[in-house]
Formats: sequence, structure tokens, C-alpha cells
Amino acid sequence: MLSGKNILLGVTGGIAAYKSAFLVRLLVKEGANVKVILTKDALSFVTPLTMATLSKNPALVDFIREEDGSVDWNNHVELGLWADLMLIAPATANTLSKMASGTCDNLLLATYLSAKCPVFFAPAMDLDMYKHPSSKASFSTLESYGNVMIPAGAGELASGLHGEGRMAEPEDIVSKLREYYTERMPLRGKKVLITAGPTYEPIDPVRFIGNYSSGRMGFALADEAAALGAEVVLVSGPTDLQAGFPGIKLLRVTTANEMYKAVHDEFGDSHIVICAAAVADYRPRETADQKIKKQEDQMQIELVKNPDILKSLGEKKQKQFLVGFALETENEVVHAREKLARKNLDAIVLNSLRDEGAGFGGNTNKISFLDKNSGIKAFALKSKAEVAKDIFNEIIQRIQN
Repeated sequence: MLSGKNILLGVTGGIAAYKSAFLVRLLVKEGANVKVILTKDALSFVTPLTMATLSKNPALVDFIREEDGSVDWNNHVELGLWADLMLIAPATANTLSKMASGTCDNLLLATYLSAKCPVFFAPAMDLDMYKHPSSKASFSTLESYGNVMIPAGAGELASGLHGEGRMAEPEDIVSKLREYYTERMPLRGKKVLITAGPTYEPIDPVRFIGNYSSGRMGFALADEAAALGAEVVLVSGPTDLQAGFPGIKLLRVTTANEMYKAVHDEFGDSHIVICAAAVADYRPRETADQKIKKQEDQMQIELVKNPDILKSLGEKKQKQFLVGFALETENEVVHAREKLARKNLDAIVLNSLRDEGAGFGGNTNKISFLDKNSGIKAFALKSKAEVAKDIFNEIIQRIQN
């Protein structure tokens, strides 16, 4: 859930700042891009070098940074816009009071006031400070602003007292952030079934009928569905690609018949089905047990039709939102609309081989998205990862209406 997210961590001057080093490490392991802002008081507990090393980004302290005679300006507005999420941990009573009142006397507070992203804060202070009415007022005010509090835990405190005030453990904080994103994922609770790649139809043990599909579009769709919170099943023909998210269920097949069976096994409880595979239309009627030797100048192979996976799903579908792909070379929109209606689809993604950078093999694609209500939306040439985002944006709009 945190992979690829830009997380801005604010570290203030409390003994719990030592935990922030572990927190940075956990966030980076989750795949997040992390930048750290420390207050000057935080430097008494943790160094910028530690945070820079762990985050793989410069650790910031002040608006002006002077190094080797040069001056860099740390722009709080740019930092606030960069962040997908801002987390202040530990958040001392002093900093929380300033956040609540709008005081702006350091880089961290200026960035907080500029941030347009969700803001989390993890209080850390002694028992009596945590229970003081002014601290409770700060918590309440910040939550009324839409900020999210990660409550302190109970245990032994730096003062020797025992009670509430310990900053939540780094693992618990990361878990809270995961929960936050999971609850807001538009495909949470949805099962998405995707096909990808080519199929290979064997002629003999060393030869086959196939096509140039790389599978990249289908794998990009699977990664995007997983990033949106879906349970993802990816049925892929022969390809060297690997799923980008560990939770994706990857079923590898070779032939159209194998893909047909795998897809129908998973179809019943699916909510969204996208058939991006380039399935061979025909297969040899007979497959030779041994390699066919070169003999005559000509060779004839009798072909029979493969099952039409997409059409069979269109006949069977009930609650599923079914999307197909159409790769055309002429009269593209007309042929795509005919396919959409003939196979009982909810939408179809159209590629034209006349568009440079579209189709098989490459890292880019250029599509038009057509739906069963005659809607059509064309997109510019983009990377397949970006195309996957566009496709799911269109699908989500329609399943939510």
C-alpha cells in the first residue's frame, strides 16, 4: 500500500526521535520515497547523516543550507506539494501546540502549513504532559483540521514513570499508514481477473504458432489493480515477466485451451475481468510427437479454431464488468464496436497498428476506451504503466455510477 508513495517525515526534539530511524528504514522497505525534516531540537537526539543514509535523501533542518560555500533554499511549498502523506513522529507537545495555533517558526512547521496531503502525527511526551488539558486541546484541534492522530502507547517512559505517552512503535505506525490507504483503495474488496501475453499452439515439440505479444500491458494492468487494493489473478501466456506486487496470484499457461480453463475457473467470483492476452485464433489439429523433419518444399498444417475465451465470458457473465482488447489495422472504431457488441462486453480497449508506439512488444501504447453506451475516449501515447492507470480510471468511473 505504501509502495511508490512520497512520505515526508517530520522529527521533533524528543527522546523518541531514536525510533524515527527505525521508522524511516521500515518505510523505505515498504517501497516508499522518504524525505526527512528535523527540527533543531531533534538534532540533540538523531543526526541528519543517519536520516539521510537511511532515507537515501538529504535530511533537511532549515530553510537555508550552506555547504561548501554554496547556499541551497529548501522550499517548504515544494516539499508540501511533493508529499503524498506527511507524518510527524515523534510529535512533541511544543510542536503540536504550534501546529494547532498556526505558529510558523521553522521549516517543519512551514511545510506542515503548506501541505495539501493527509497529515499524521504520533505524540510522544511524559505521562502528565500527555494528559494535560493543553495537550488534549492540541490533539482535538489538529483532528478537527483533518489530521490523523496515532495515539501514544503505554509503558515505561524516559522519566521513569509508567503510563501513556510512549510514541507508537514504528511497526504500529507503518501498519496505521497501510490501513489508511487500504480503506481508501477504490478496488478494495474487488477481485480483478486479467489475461496477458501470447498463447503458443504446438506444432511439434520444438515449433509452435504464436504472436509477438510481450505481456507488458497485462502485467501493467495487474500491478495497477493491486495498487488500487484489488485481489488480483493474472493468467499469463509464455513470458519472462514477473508480477510487481507479491499479492498477485500469477497463473502461467501456454495454450489457448489452458488459458480458457484457468480463466473460467477464476471467473465466477470476479468483479472486473480484463482480457488483454493475444490468444491464438487457431491451433494445429494434430501435434507431432517428434520433431517434423524437413522434406518437401511445401508443408501443410491443418488448423482448427481455438475456443473464443472473451466471447464465452460474455455469454456467461452476470455481475462482472468485462473488458476486451481490440488490435486493428483499418476501420478501427467500427470493428471495435462490432466486437464489443458481438461478445457482450462492457468496454473495449482499442489499439491501432497504424499508431506508432502502439501494439505489441514495446513499452508504450496508444489507446481509445469504448464502452457499451457508445462512449469513446482517446488517449495520447503513454507508457503501458500510465495506460493501465487510464484504463482503470475509466472502469472505476463506470462501476461506481
